Amino acid sequence: MANLKLKGTWNELKGKLKQQYGNLTDDDLTYIEGKEDELLGKLQKKTGETKDNLKKTLFDD
Repeated sequence: MANLKLKGTWNELKGKLKQQYGNLTDDDLTYIEGKEDELLGKLQKKTGETKDNLKKTLFDD
């Protein structure tokens, strides 16, 4: 996970995620560098998406 790099700017990604998943809050989308696993876990619980799908959406591989 340490090698993951966000695609684009975080603010743009947050907006897209909020549009796609209306139940996400700003607290759900708080990103702290180095805590990607925590972010993915929160998003997975709220959206029901798999970690792999979320990684494809959020991070460059």
